[in-house]
Amino acid sequence: MITKWIRWGAWIALAIALLLGRDAGAAEKKKIVMVAGPVATASDPGAHEFRAGVMLLKKCLDRVPEVDAVIYTNGWPQNPDAFNGAAAIVLYMTGGSNHLAFQPEHLAQLKKAMEAGAGFAAFHHTIEVPTRADTKDFLDWMGGCFEPGRSQKAFWDGEFKALPDHPITRGVKPFTLRDEWYHHLRFQDQGVTPILTAVPPATNGAAASEQVVAWAYERPDGARGFGTSGGHYHNNWGDENFRKLVLNGLLWIAKVEVPPGGVQSSVSSEELTKNLDDKGPRR
Repeated sequence: MITKWIRWGAWIALAIALLLGRDAGAAEKKKIVMVAGPVATASDPGAHEFRAGVMLLKKCLDRVPEVDAVIYTNGWPQNPDAFNGAAAIVLYMTGGSNHLAFQPEHLAQLKKAMEAGAGFAAFHHTIEVPTRADTKDFLDWMGGCFEPGRSQKAFWDGEFKALPDHPITRGVKPFTLRDEWYHHLRFQDQGVTPILTAVPPATNGAAASEQVVAWAYERPDGARGFGTSGGHYHNNWGDENFRKLVLNGLLWIAKVEVPPGGVQSSVSSEELTKNLDDKGPRR
């Protein structure tokens, strides 16, 4: 009888250990919240496809065991607790004067999450703040932004011939990609590491010189930021190197170890045509 109870006790102890281990594994997942803005009706089909973009990124991140990717599409999350517990927040939406992040109640939500140590990332038009006075928030959170009156926009073939030694570039090879790369951006004086640099054409009086179009930022509080001015064309998510660099960046700001070869993912041509917004007839 004693032997029987010992055996049962061993099985019970093993079951409890397995359950506790499973719970601990689940608790270790880092929550990455991605917010896609409303349909950009002024943009052509295949451009500024915020919803389809974050859905593709989520599909890729769902293969990373350490990550819990959560998305909100077609506007700001209605749930006021959407950012609670987030290891990282990613915005992909229309910027400038219509920037959703700079509505007072939304800005307050983001500031609360940043104070809790969340990483922060933004892509393409999202990095453009409404006014020069608004640069402070994005500079504090991700180290750089498009500053009205200073920064420039142009469609050009970015030739990324050399990449720095950084977790975000793991597995990424030099590549060339045509996009509407914003340049002559505003950056923090310290803590910023250029990730993608290339020479744009001279535009609007700005001389052609090497410019940073993707970067990493180590915040003074220990949190991290990542940004890129690329992301205009939805099909660019099909570029293995650009997609890997962005996925690596999202892991890095969430403080998830980036694999030696970077985040492995695949996106088919069929998947690139899914979930595109209906932008109505072209003018």
